[in-house]
Order: sequence, then C-alpha cells, then structure tokens
Amino acid sequence: MSPIRSATIAALVSAVVATTLTGCQFGAAETDTSPIVIAVDLELSGAAAPVGRTYQRALELKRDQLNSSGALNGRKIKLNFKDNRSDAAESLRNIADFSSDSQVSAIIMGGCNECALGAVGAINEKRIPTIALAASGAIASPVADRRYVFKLGPNAADSAAALTTELRRNNVRKVGALVSDDDYGREGMAALKSELDKANITLREQKAKITDTDVSQQVRLLTASKPNALVFWTPPEQAMLAATSAQQTTFRGSLFFDAGAAGDLFLGAAAKATERATLIFTQTMVIDDVIATTPAKASRRQWFQDYTARFGGYNGSSSFAADAIQLIADAELRAGGEAGKVNRDGIRDVLETSQMDGLSGPIRMTPDNHSGLMPQALTTLVARNGRWRLAG
Repeated sequence: MSPIRSATIAALVSAVVATTLTGCQFGAAETDTSPIVIAVDLELSGAAAPVGRTYQRALELKRDQLNSSGALNGRKIKLNFKDNRSDAAESLRNIADFSSDSQVSAIIMGGCNECALGAVGAINEKRIPTIALAASGAIASPVADRRYVFKLGPNAADSAAALTTELRRNNVRKVGALVSDDDYGREGMAALKSELDKANITLREQKAKITDTDVSQQVRLLTASKPNALVFWTPPEQAMLAATSAQQTTFRGSLFFDAGAAGDLFLGAAAKATERATLIFTQTMVIDDVIATTPAKASRRQWFQDYTARFGGYNGSSSFAADAIQLIADAELRAGGEAGKVNRDGIRDVLETSQMDGLSGPIRMTPDNHSGLMPQALTTLVARNGRWRLAG
C-alpha cells in the first residue's frame, strides 16, 4: 500500500472516530426520547362518571394520534390515570401522589368543580402545571393565587351572554332556570341574572344537587309560574331528565341549555322532549354540518370523524380533553431543559402564553387569564330529529 493511500485511510478512520465521539458526546445529550408523562385525575366512578369516561376516551384517542404522528420529536405521551370517584378528598390524594412523581410533567383534571377547587392550594404549593376541564371560573381566577392552574372549557359569563342573546331574539320575557347547586351553578346564575336584568327579562330559579336523579319536583315548581322559557344550567344527564320532566307538564315554551349541559350528539330517549331546544356550545359538536374552509375546521372535522369511528357516537366535551393534551405536549417540547428531566416551571411559563386554534375553538392563555377558551368558540345549536344541529 502506498504512503499516500495509507495516510488517506488513516485520515478517514480518524474522521469517522471523531464523528462517532462527537455524536456520543453531544448528539445523545440533545436527543430526548423520554416519555411525556401526563397524570390524569378523572371521575371514573360516582355521580360524575359519565363525563369522566368521555374525557378518558378522548384523552386515549388523542394520545394515540399524537404518538403515531411523529410530531413529538421521537417522544411518546404516557397517560397515568387515577379515579377520584367524584370525591374532592380522593382527588386531593391523587394530586399529592402525582406531584411527588418526578416523571410527571403536568396534570389534567376532569369535570368535578369541587375537586379542582379543592386542589388549587396543593397544585400551587407543589408547583405542578395543571389543566382542569371543570367549568367553574374560580378554578383559574384570581390568577395571582393560581399560577399553576389553567382551565379549558366554556366560561359562565360567555355562556350567559350568548343565552341571553338567544332569549331576547325569541322575545322571551320570563324565564325559569334549573341550576346545579355547585360553584359553577352559582357562578352561572350570577352571570345570567346580570345579563337578564339588562334585557328586562325576569328569572325564577330552582336548584338541583349534582347527585339528584329526579328533578321533576323542581321542574313542576318552575313551570307553575308559567315562564316563556326554561333554562337548564346543569350537567348533561340532569338536563335531559329536566327536559323529559318538562314534557310531562303543561309547559309548552322553549328549552335552553347552558354549555355545561352539552353531552352526546344524539339525544336518544330524550329526543322527543328536546326537539327544537337551543344549546350554547362549541362548533365541534356539529362540525359535520360545517364546510371545512380552514385547516382548523378540517382538524375539527377529522377529530369528530375519528372519535365517532372509534366510539360509535360523539360527545361534545371530548374536544376539551384533546386540546388539554395538545397544550401540554406543545409546552413540554417548547419548555426545554435537561434531557430526561421534567421542567415544570418551564411548562407552566409556556402554557401561560399558549395560543392555538384548537379542536374546541380559539384558545388564548395570558398571564392575566388562565381560562383559555375564547367567547368566539361558542355558537348556537338546535335539537332537530334527535340530534344537535347548527342553528340557522
């Protein structure tokens, strides 16, 4: 072998070794393939289980989609579920367990208002970013006392304003309201009273515990005052019970549902009782009625189809859970930090300035507002022939 050729081979070997060493020293440190662990505190049993199971299905579907998409830079999402049994004390124990696990990047909490409100102190003390899917505004406000807590779902003030617009449009002067006896119900009635007062619409209300499985007495008391319309500001199952109870009275006015009453696309046994009822909710519920003129609308339609294909039907609340995973995954990838180590403070900081056109609609978080669903996400739906349709 010639001296020149020997020198060339030696140089090539040196270059390969140097490249390999460089890869070992730097490349491995830069490539983080650790799982993105999201802990989930859900109502999988107890009074709120129907909504909790909807969230579980949506979270698992969105996890599978993201994990197979290649969009996570080689990482995978892992969900760690715990059942809070629709009980705030059990939920608080779950939060404590999640917080002490150094692999957990963030927490998603379900639809239980009392659970989320009861955990606010622990979440902030443990400095673990959390997105709650429950409706009460007090979960995320005041922000100064809830730096690590975010909320994703309709806001009572936005829902009350949209409902009042529809009531005025229908020339309603007298309203009877069935309201859940919890923080979201109380917050909702304060917002609705404020809006109705401005519109000179009178209001009479009855309360229902979230565990009530019979609301016929409250509905009879409301209809006795001969209102033009009934508003149901309750969880989905109670709203359907109330509609069926109203049908069994002499009331023949209009029915209106707050966003928190949204559930399945198809109304099933309550179809006759809810015919022509109005619901304030996001467009995702009826995205198959909408022409996909933007990438965001196309994504929403695809989500609707994927969820329906897997589970045989659609539930409106599913999009909030899917958006929560997307927000946390994006924040994890943007937060940076040492490979294999969770940067919770970084994730919190990114979440606080997150903006996206989500499956639920436009979402904007700011340092002054941790409840990200924009008012423009809400629209008016009408029940026709046993399912919800876009109004108009």
